[in-house]
Amino acid sequence: MNNWIAFTTIFTKEVRRFTRIWPQTLLPPAITTSLYFLIFGTLIGQRIGKIYDATYMEFIVPGVILMSVISHSYANVVSSFYSTKFQKHIEELLVSPIPNWVILAGYVSGGIARGLMVGSVVAGISLFFTDIFPQNLGLALFVALMTSTLFALAGFINAVFADSFDAISIIPNFILTPLSYLGGVFYSVSMLPEIWQKISLLNPILYMINAFRYGLIGVSDVNIQMAFIMTSGFIVVLIIFSLFLLHKGVGIKN
Repeated sequence: MNNWIAFTTIFTKEVRRFTRIWPQTLLPPAITTSLYFLIFGTLIGQRIGKIYDATYMEFIVPGVILMSVISHSYANVVSSFYSTKFQKHIEELLVSPIPNWVILAGYVSGGIARGLMVGSVVAGISLFFTDIFPQNLGLALFVALMTSTLFALAGFINAVFADSFDAISIIPNFILTPLSYLGGVFYSVSMLPEIWQKISLLNPILYMINAFRYGLIGVSDVNIQMAFIMTSGFIVVLIIFSLFLLHKGVGIKN
């Protein structure tokens, strides 16, 4: 019972944190994705035509939604947990009888909540530009949940190692964003030369975006089972690593 109270307290704090400043957390992605749909989907899409019997707008919508889920799940945890370290609130958690897994679950769940909420906003906006009837809604939601969990965990690890506010922006700017754009959001991997197709298959975000796209419009460039295996494997590894860092107090008990 005490663990449940601790978890709900951390989770509620995280949700209130990003909903209280919704003009900074929910409004910007709505504006940005509207521009994506308008410029890429409507204006450029008319010249590109269909991909896998889907209009270009239908093709990019899943990628844009999941890209928003990825970036905001990550951003919520990395900024929140680092702020907790910076403002010394982490000491209150360390002296309390809360297991490390409860702390991790609370922060990660907050990141998942923000990621899925932003994804829902983006999905709602997409309905103004195209009518997509999900081929497998359950699969799409499950992929979104797994992806959000994975990048919330990654954000937590980044926050643990970060020693300044500049450090929490390095990975999103130089790793996460490039991999997202090169993950097949705006194009099919089959459109690339063979050598670049092989290189693209090394990008894990490619598998997540295509699994989500398969759930929404029924097309994919990769094997869906491989996407689930890869994502699940990354989640398990990051959970174990995150709990190890908390146990050792890396970047926290300094």
